[in-house]
Amino acid sequence: MGLIAALPDIDKYDNSVFVMHEASEKLIPFHKHTKGQLSYVEGGIAYITIDNRTYVVPARHFFWIPQGLEHILQIGHSATVLRSLYFYAHDDFSDAFFSRLGIYPASELLIQMIKYTEIWDERHVTSMDENFEFLIALKKILPGTHKQPLPIILPVTQNKQMLRIVNYLENTIEEKHSLTSISKKFGLSERSLSRLFKTDMDISFLQYLKTLRIIKAIELLLNTNKSINEIADEVGYSSISSFSDTFREFTRSRPTDLRKVNVKTPK
Repeated sequence: MGLIAALPDIDKYDNSVFVMHEASEKLIPFHKHTKGQLSYVEGGIAYITIDNRTYVVPARHFFWIPQGLEHILQIGHSATVLRSLYFYAHDDFSDAFFSRLGIYPASELLIQMIKYTEIWDERHVTSMDENFEFLIALKKILPGTHKQPLPIILPVTQNKQMLRIVNYLENTIEEKHSLTSISKKFGLSERSLSRLFKTDMDISFLQYLKTLRIIKAIELLLNTNKSINEIADEVGYSSISSFSDTFREFTRSRPTDLRKVNVKTPK
């Protein structure tokens, strides 16, 4: 049973934890749960879209989606293993962590704890099951060990003029773009272009460009064998140190760290 087929069953029992480990590449359209979702991305990359914003989840990171939050989930590469736990929500009031969407680097402890839950794959686990306390402990450690979510968020636009601009940026990401050069390209003043980004997507032009470059770099790191120098150049950085520093600003890790991912398909 895959994740799409399992969607109707996730909320079947209020006080259970539903466990699903799956290797796949697919788009799961808008849906929501009465349970909170903890998912660890092992290899590859995943994307979550909520309220015209796309959140990017690289390998060796996990995300938490609070109960009742409608979202699209896209698993972006066939090597991606998504290990998901859908938790009972009756104690979510205990910490603000459980009420907000967040993406976090996964500690080695958390990774091993999540992998252990394969023993319950495709099952609802309740207090009647042996070692249910293990799942309770796993949920309880999340707020104390993961305080600051990563800022890998790319706004989405429906504005036709903005779509032309962001599509151009994406297709020419290797070029040395600036507010001045893009303003001239699209016949706008710098002030007008800056205002357009702020009013339509609530982000500055430079922050959007930095975010787009880092997302493209993550995709290339995970999906190609290109060197880090090649990737830095391909996403518009002439300095490898500047690229590495910006990458760390967004992900709290260096580009080389993603190359250390050891992908294993769940049994």
